[in-house]
Formats: sequence, structure tokens, C-alpha cells
Amino acid sequence: MTTPPTSAEAFINLINDPAFTREQKEYLAGLMAGIAERTRFPFVGVTPTARSGANPSGNDPNQAAPALFHGTPVDELCKQERWKYQEHGLDCWDKILAHAEANRFPDEENTFRFRYYGLFYVAPAQNSFMLRCRIPAGELTAAQFRGLADLADEFGNRQAQLTTRANIQIREIAPKHIVQVLMRLQSLGLTSKGAGVDNIRNITASPTAGIDPQEFIDTRPYAHALHHYILNHRNLYDLPRKFNVAFDGGGSINVLADTNDIGFRAVRITEEHLRHAPNPSPPPTPGVYFRVLLCGITGHKQLAYDAGILVAPQECVAVAAAMIRVFAEHGDRTNRQKARLKYLLDRWGLDRFLEETQKRLAFPLRRWPVEHCTPPPPPVPQAHIGVYRQKQKGLNYIGVLVPVGLMTSRQMRRLADLAIYYGSGELRLTPWQNLLLINIPDAYVETVKRALVRIGFHYEASHLLGGLVACTGNTGCKYAATNTKAHALTVGRHLAATVQLDQPLNIHFTGCPHSCAQHYIGDIGLQGVKVTLNGESLEAYNIVLGGGAGPQAGIAKQVFSGILASEVPALLERILRVYLERRHGSESFAEFTRRYDVRQLQEMFSP
Repeated sequence: MTTPPTSAEAFINLINDPAFTREQKEYLAGLMAGIAERTRFPFVGVTPTARSGANPSGNDPNQAAPALFHGTPVDELCKQERWKYQEHGLDCWDKILAHAEANRFPDEENTFRFRYYGLFYVAPAQNSFMLRCRIPAGELTAAQFRGLADLADEFGNRQAQLTTRANIQIREIAPKHIVQVLMRLQSLGLTSKGAGVDNIRNITASPTAGIDPQEFIDTRPYAHALHHYILNHRNLYDLPRKFNVAFDGGGSINVLADTNDIGFRAVRITEEHLRHAPNPSPPPTPGVYFRVLLCGITGHKQLAYDAGILVAPQECVAVAAAMIRVFAEHGDRTNRQKARLKYLLDRWGLDRFLEETQKRLAFPLRRWPVEHCTPPPPPVPQAHIGVYRQKQKGLNYIGVLVPVGLMTSRQMRRLADLAIYYGSGELRLTPWQNLLLINIPDAYVETVKRALVRIGFHYEASHLLGGLVACTGNTGCKYAATNTKAHALTVGRHLAATVQLDQPLNIHFTGCPHSCAQHYIGDIGLQGVKVTLNGESLEAYNIVLGGGAGPQAGIAKQVFSGILASEVPALLERILRVYLERRHGSESFAEFTRRYDVRQLQEMFSP
């Protein structure tokens, strides 16, 4: 029997075929050389999904190798990973069509898959779907904002929610409408692909990018570039768990980069830094770069830490994609509780992770000490609320207070009108569950302020209401133990009427340990729990104190457990009154509470 030629021999035979011209042979040879070079030095690294392996054991080659999925034996996969092995989440479109045609809700397995398209079946909290969009850098046109209001009217509950990832959610969608909703969203120039489960969530960027007098760099191009790179690379969708990326250009509004799996934080390199710093290869030139922060996961009580590398702006998308692919290939697919990026680096260490990242890049990672960088100015506390000057002469942005992120469709249309009539027809969403109207001329500022009050919003929050953040809660999420938004509004109203603060304070309500409202970085954080009293299950909160982000970054410590929701307003009032009485000068709440241990805080604040 004749031995079949190898792929290399077959290619040599092909280009030696006299039917090809000299130019065609040169083209084919160059093509193969390029493929070989890309294999050696991939720009961002395309690694095929491994559904089965060659013979990793080295035993009898005639013995069938175990089926693998991303290098893990299929019989060891957790339930969700087996569903992915059986069918990629993006391949469920026909199922979505069938469910819409039958007006039928999905089972558990397809509920998981539909989230790849941003469709969340949220029973038992609501017997309906929730749509989560993808809005890179939080940028929307007034036409898109109005279109989302129309979508909420026609298919939802005439409301929308702003999220802590500068995003929008629409609820109470019947299954018969889910295809129309996705098509309408796409007609607005938006998408929801990858907005849920084990995917890269909405890419956030400094909300004032491009208009901020203090920023180092406009981060919007990089957030949009990564957004579109993800949309066009299928192998960036099947991650072990969800993944967050943020770009911080040094603006006045904190984008919370240190709560993300990857955070890019702008710094400046000067001639002075180059004279005194070590000589990396290649050396940087003076200018603006990004430092890379890794493994922020506040629900697991960890903020992102500096990875020790300096990335040029044009390199950041490649670096992010390479790191995400390393995570996709090596993250834990057997235990959902240990499947985030943090746990891969806990297992490997930073050096090995950077070595694996380097293999997927066409340029060297540049090690550079953080002390030889100029950091940006600190963010301005609660700069997401109020009127602020832009870098453009005569223009302003107005941060609109949207209590716990809830808006009616009518309010959305009115906001879109204000953006068109008095601004540039653009809006920006922030990680603080509010939005900005931008490019407002000086002459129109007072008019817009009055209009916001008439709409039912405000441009000037008390320090308490401006820092109030709440997740969806048990009215729309099956994991939540408490009605977080209602309780947050009750607390906000009570404290605004009883306590006068002279500096900003953040209070974060989250309904479960997933910590979507990031309660561990609040000055005061509350996590919903259930407690049993006289045989009755009641809504309550564990209370943590002393968290922070940015210059005051820190994980809050739990001080109280199982406080009934009805008792929370009075307890928080007492906590703030004691703080105001005993602080040192203008000491912040975080600084004050960090001076004491848990026992001391309990004694100080308990009635």
C-alpha cells in the first residue's frame, strides 16, 4: 500500500504542479510562510477549542483517548461545561426561534444557553425574560436611548435599569417577543451577544473620556476595539466563568478598574522616569501607557493588583485577548466556585501567567516598576452627579441622579430630548447606576437643570443619595434574598432627612453573595440574607463597613449579621451620627472605620 503524503509533502507537490504559474507558486509559498510565522509569533493567539485530545497518557496509541474539553476530561466537567461541550452557546439561535414561535420558556439547560444572547429567564422572581445589552464605554446616542425606551414599551414593562457595568437592562419580556427584541436591538446598532453567563461582560471605560480636563487618555477607542474584537472571535465566548474588563484613562469619575478581572489604568512616563528606572527591553519612550491590574473580584473579597507591566495603548487589545485566551484554556471547568481568573493565578502565580500570555503575543511584555510612573490625579468623589466643566471651552457635562438606576420609558424619552435639544445628542452611562448629558453649552445649563427636576430626576444629590447603589433584588433575580432597590430607596430617604453629611458616602445594597452591587467596596455595604424569627422567614442584611475604591481602595469588613430590613435605616442613622461625633477633623468614613477592629465597631455602633 502506498503511504499517503504528509501535509508538508502534499503542499510541496502542489506548488511544484506545472499548472501553477511562477507568481501563483510564490504566492502559495508566501502564504504558507506567513502561516508558519503566525504559528510561531501569533499576534493575539487563536487557540482551537479542544473537544478531544491526541493521546496525552502516552500509552497504547490504539486505545481511544478520553474526550477533552479545553483540556479537561469531559466526565470531570461541571454541569454547565457539559452543556457547552454539547453545544456552543452561540449555536442556540434555532432554539430561540422555536421558543419564540411556541411562546415557551426554556428549561434549565437552554436558560443557560440563551444568556449567550443576553436573554435571561428570571423565574421564579419574574415569569419572563430580561434583556441585557452591551454598550461599550457606556456610549449611547439619543436615538438609541429613545429606541430602547420604545423597546421597553412594546415588549417589556415600560422601564429600564441602569447597571453597575454602565449598561441597560429591560425586563418582563414574554418568550414570544424574544426574537423581535433581539432584531430591534440590532437595528439600533446595539447587541446583547455575550452579555450573560461565562462571557466577557460589557467593556467599561472612563465615563468622561474625551471631555475630561484631567484625563491622561481618551479610552473609548480601546474599549470599542476590544468590544468588536470579542464580537468577531468565537473562541472568546466559552470562558470558564464571567470576565470583566475596564479602561481607566485617569478621568474625574472612578470607573472602578480595580474591581475587574483586567483593568487598564493610564499612567504617564517622563524623561525623568527613564533616567532613573531600570532598562527594560524594549525601553518605553515618554508618553501615556496603561498599567495592567489583574484579578479584581470583590464578591470574593479581592481587589485587582498591579501586574508589574506597562502596555502601550495600541497593544492593550492584544494583551487583553491573550490573557483571556490563557484563562479560557487553563481556567477550572470542574468547580464553578473556583473558575474565575483569580483562582488560576492563585494556582499558577503571576510569573507563569505572564509567561503564558507572552506566548500569544507578537511583541514582548514590558516589565516596569509602578514607582517609576506618574499616576493620574485621583477621581473626584461623586463627580458622576452635578455640573462639571469639560475640556472643550464653553461646554459642560451634567451628571443625572437616577435613584438606584430605575427609569421609566417616558423619562428616557425626555432625557433623549434634552440630549438632542441642548447637547450633542449623546449620553454616557456610568458604573454608578446613573448617566451623563454631555456637551451642554453654558447658556443652557440652567434650563437643563430645571428640566431634569420636572422629569423626576435631579442634578444635585445629597451626598447620601448620590452614592446609593443597589442590585436588581428579589423582584427580578432568583438569587437575591431581599428587595434591595426598595430598601435602598427607603434608607436613602430616611438618612437624607435625619443626617447631614459634609462629604460623599457610598452605600451599596446587594441581594446575594454574587455581589453585583459590589457591597464590599462601599463605605457601607449590605448583603441580603434571610433570617427566621418566630418561625417566619424575614428579609435581613449583613452589614460591612469601611470599603472603598480608587485612592481609598479596600475591602470592607463585616460588622453586623442578620439585621432585619426594617431595622436597617435606624442602625445606619446611628452609625453615621457616631461617625460625625467621633471622627478626627475631616476624616472620611472609610478612614474612621478602618481605625477600629470589628469588636470595637460593634460596641461603638450598637444601640
